Parts: sequence; structure tokens; C-alpha cells
Amino acid sequence: MFEIQPMNAEVFRSQTRRSTVIIALIFLALAMVLSTTAVALFGEPGGDNLRFNVGGVFVAVLLMVALMRGRFWNQQWMAPAVYGWRLKRSLMSVTNVMHQVTAAVAKDDPDTMKLLRFYHLGLHQMHELDGNSSDHSQLIREMDQHKARMEALGIDTEQTRLNPAWIEAVKQTPR
Repeated sequence: MFEIQPMNAEVFRSQTRRSTVIIALIFLALAMVLSTTAVALFGEPGGDNLRFNVGGVFVAVLLMVALMRGRFWNQQWMAPAVYGWRLKRSLMSVTNVMHQVTAAVAKDDPDTMKLLRFYHLGLHQMHELDGNSSDHSQLIREMDQHKARMEALGIDTEQTRLNPAWIEAVKQTPR
């Protein structure tokens, strides 16, 4: 279950840039070492060693995936990037069923209205964290309209947690 956490956008961007640079430098070092080693072990002096260089980079990609999931994912310096990734994945899970969400919201389904509220809050935060203000006014207008509708129906508007059951329920509704 994902929960939206309050976060300072400037600090978030600074920390994610830092973790991105760290990951990129580790990947570059791995790719260079593995490619050089592959060429030294299997290559031909003065020959075409492209396949060994590409092989070294490919192995570096595989190692980085393993390091990311096994080692780095739970590190404190990766926390903002992991949070951003989880936020975007959560929003995508709602986006994938948005046509069904809008249909159920039109029928005043309480759980789907909560799901749409979570989506609005998450999307608003994602725009703030990414520094994207292009669609901000339209989103705020939609958020305010939906919030007012929820309040009129007596539904709690503080929906910072994504309940997976809401998405499953939406998926089960006939199209």
C-alpha cells in the first residue's frame, strides 16, 4: 500500500539528482572495468573487439539491476528516488483504469471517488516534486471540483493512501 508523504520539492530534486549521479558513476565504472577486462581476456590486439565491449556494458547493466534491487533500493540516499518511483507507479496503476474510474465517479461510487482523490493528490505532488507547472491550474480546478463533490456526499477527502482493493474493484466493473 502506497502512502503520499509530505516532501520538500527542492530537497527532493537535490537528493534525486545526487542519487542519479552516484548510480551513473557506478554504472560507468562497472561498464569500463568489465569492458576492459573482457577485451583483455578474450579480445584480439588490434582486432575488432566491439562485441566484448558491448558484452562488458551488458554485464554492467545486469549488475546494476541486481545492485539496485538488492543493495541500493533500501539505502537512505536512494529514499527520495524510490519514493518518486513508487508514486509514479501508483499513479500509473490508476491511469490504466481511468476510463472506468471516471464512469464510476459519475455514479457517485464512494470508493472510486476516494481513488480519484488519491490520484489528484498524488498527481499534484508529482507535479510539485518534478517542478512541472504546465497543467497545474487545470489540475487544481479538477481537484477542487472533485473535493467539493466528495464533501457534499460526506466522503473523507484526506485520501493519501492507495488502497489496492479500490483498483481491483474498478477493474471488476463492467465496461
